[in-house]
Amino acid sequence: MTATDHRASGTTDVDGPAEGAWAVLLPAGRYDAERLVHHDTLELPAPAGESRPRPGDPVAVLVPEPPRLVALGRVARAGADSLVVTYTRRAFDEPAPAEQVPVAGPVTPLDAGVYRELADRLGPPPLRRTWLVSLDLPIEADSRAEAVRLFWSYVQELGPAELPAFVSPSGDELAMQAFVLGAEANQDPEEDD
Repeated sequence: MTATDHRASGTTDVDGPAEGAWAVLLPAGRYDAERLVHHDTLELPAPAGESRPRPGDPVAVLVPEPPRLVALGRVARAGADSLVVTYTRRAFDEPAPAEQVPVAGPVTPLDAGVYRELADRLGPPPLRRTWLVSLDLPIEADSRAEAVRLFWSYVQELGPAELPAFVSPSGDELAMQAFVLGAEANQDPEEDD
């Protein structure tokens, strides 16, 4: 069992009721953070006004300019201070166009038909498969324990902006590709132009 076994399989709940649907805009700079690290929920400041999301309401998570759908979710908690959305379907790597969505702020009521149309644009979730992900660092140290401490220090200090993670489908290690900041990155110095 891994630390991520409890996470949702990525299935979508678009067949559920879409009454009281909402469009939520990701705050500036949040798209990259959500795309880079898997989060189960999205927490935002509570919307002002009388019309507010309720737990269970479906949510379309959008990024502006150009408007794109990056996720679907359900309201998990809607308190006086915060709105928490649990992701049910992610599309951060391949957002769907959402220019038809009339957004009037960070949290906007959304017509059920528009929500369903957005959910249909994402289509069914892709099949999940097993991937091998690794990060290898040559570290000089006095002992194995010290090498591990230095490894985690480097990971925290350099992070995903500087350290390439290598990923390949399980059973096809020759298809390994480096990723930096969540995007494919060429690590062959002979191919740099």
